Amino acid sequence: MSSTAKFLAKRQDREDGVGTNKKPRPFKKQDYQRLKRKWLKKNTLFCDPIFPAGSKSLGYKELGPNSSKAQGVEWKRPKELCANPQFIVDGAKRTDICQGELGDCWLMAAIASLTLNHNVLERVVPPGQSFSDGYAGIFHFQFWQYGEWVDVVVDDRLPSRNGQLLFVRSAERSEFWSALLEKAYAKLNGSYEALESGFATEGFKDFTGGIAEHYKLSEAPQHLFKIIQKALGLGSLLSCSIDGTSANEREAVTSLKLVKTHAYSVTGAEEVNYLGRPVQLVRLRNPWGKVEWTGAWSDNSSEWNNVRPDEKAKLNYSAEDGEFWMAYSDFVRHFTRLEICNLTPDTLTSEKLRHWNYCQFDGTWRPGSTAGGCINNRATFSSNPQFVIRLEDVDDDPYDGEDGCTLVVGLMQKDGRKDKRIGRALNTIGFAIYEVPDEYKGRSNVHLGSDVLLRRGPVPGSNNFNSMREISKRFKLRPGEYVIIPSTFEPNRQGSFILRVFTEKKAAASPMDVNITTNIIKDRITDNDVDTNYKQLFMQFAGNDSEVSVKELQQMLNNFVSKRTDIKSDGFSRETCYHIIDLLDKNGSGKLGLMEFHKLWIKIQRYLEIFKKHDTDKSGTMSSYEMRYALKDAGFQVNGEVLQVIISHYGNKQQAIDFDNFVGCLIHLEILFKTFELFDNNTGKIELDILQVKCKC
Repeated sequence: MSSTAKFLAKRQDREDGVGTNKKPRPFKKQDYQRLKRKWLKKNTLFCDPIFPAGSKSLGYKELGPNSSKAQGVEWKRPKELCANPQFIVDGAKRTDICQGELGDCWLMAAIASLTLNHNVLERVVPPGQSFSDGYAGIFHFQFWQYGEWVDVVVDDRLPSRNGQLLFVRSAERSEFWSALLEKAYAKLNGSYEALESGFATEGFKDFTGGIAEHYKLSEAPQHLFKIIQKALGLGSLLSCSIDGTSANEREAVTSLKLVKTHAYSVTGAEEVNYLGRPVQLVRLRNPWGKVEWTGAWSDNSSEWNNVRPDEKAKLNYSAEDGEFWMAYSDFVRHFTRLEICNLTPDTLTSEKLRHWNYCQFDGTWRPGSTAGGCINNRATFSSNPQFVIRLEDVDDDPYDGEDGCTLVVGLMQKDGRKDKRIGRALNTIGFAIYEVPDEYKGRSNVHLGSDVLLRRGPVPGSNNFNSMREISKRFKLRPGEYVIIPSTFEPNRQGSFILRVFTEKKAAASPMDVNITTNIIKDRITDNDVDTNYKQLFMQFAGNDSEVSVKELQQMLNNFVSKRTDIKSDGFSRETCYHIIDLLDKNGSGKLGLMEFHKLWIKIQRYLEIFKKHDTDKSGTMSSYEMRYALKDAGFQVNGEVLQVIISHYGNKQQAIDFDNFVGCLIHLEILFKTFELFDNNTGKIELDILQVKCKC
């Protein structure tokens, strides 16, 4: 499918609600219900052709076909591994997740956190699946991927060795939901090996569609406790951990019974009155269900004796095994890092919780058109995609006591794990936020240029870069209009991204780009305007019929450019000459008469002036970044998407456009605009039958 067809299909799907959790997109077009019915009717078990039981699904290097780790692997169904397999035994719990021979502990931590939130778990692991009723060897799971939910089907052939599961397994040998979930996630990312190494928040995002914040507790911001409270009130998932200083400290237990390199959940944050003074407390949960903090404010500590009974009851201070309170001051001293996963409104079902407001945008960085690099690249930075957000209402109950608008911005690059197989590394990405100048506020038909951006600095803290799947940061800004510019650090780096913005109050956000318009100069020429020089030039190339054919026009134009040293050209193509005649031929002869030729020559001279004016580096070619302004000077205002198409079609390998391609582009654009105007009934849309398409394309 072409990129245009993909774009139109995706837009239609969004209008139909495809890609929401209620209507997830079937991954690789595999519809679970249809496939299940098919294989039940065949009375045989499903075998997945897309993620087959073989070496390709295991991996490509450490788990590649010839690797030692892949030797002796057998793919077996659960009924071949135990007598009475079950999907879930007595509810999903932390002990259902035991890591195998794959370095995906980050994924195990995320799955373990899923078991603490039943509503979120059921979004990822659809209920009603089993190895008995309607069993056909097929299961399905749902994940959030770059702005939409997808439904991934798998068969239940699992990699094993010597009768034991090779990767994740449950402590209950007959339970298989976690192993099948891991397989579905491996399929989504291309292989099991693609899951090596990561952060728990990556799993959080793919299980919830949320956006993550990371805090190093040794550098905790002044108001972090209030941020935690507000996050819990918004239904966010919070996780914390203690770094180990060596590999030997993996899950080592401290003297106060805290476990290193182990993911805890943060489940509460309250303030109590203790001996006449307020004390900030946080509640943590150890997913193990045992090994609890024994320091101050632990379940049976003396501090609770000095808390009023009503406060004590409100806090439920003696919680179930594995859950405990500790002073916030001890929390930031003993723990290393905190991760907050803020959830989208559709994830939260409780009416008691307030919701974030949320918007997201897809985008691409294309070398030569929209991959301008960071602000260090002064000439090209402004060519990056731009998105405007309008903040009007200040937060309720601000965590720092000062009025302002809180927003969390996340920039995620796509397909990093899939691209591991071909050795492609993640781009170094970041975003800059600028306040929109007064003269541009309220305008939608605008793309801020380097002249505007370079004379004003970005919002503090918004210009950091990292080679991670997603970077995110919390900001508090005064009401106003801001433009967010996502970019790679270096220019001309190919990539696709999703930009997400969470705000406490409703805020309008949209892509910031110019409308597609045209203002072509119409040359009105009479016989008196054609001087002797033009007639001589025309007769030099015209045939006996006193008209210039395609072949003759090509010869004339190539003769013209061959004599110039200030522009580069590899010669006008026949296609360009056909387009020129198609545009200017008024009598349908397929050739140019004297008056038509005169109009062409005026155009060529005008295009030459524009070309030289915008060839600022005097290279004799038009760089892709110079092209935007050259097109505008020629009467064509195009947005980023159209510019990408132009560069890919007319640019060379270095995304540079020589003079003949520059002329060809302008001629083709003029034809397209005139065709559109011909069929447009002032609606901004046209309908063409197949004959009109064939005649006008």
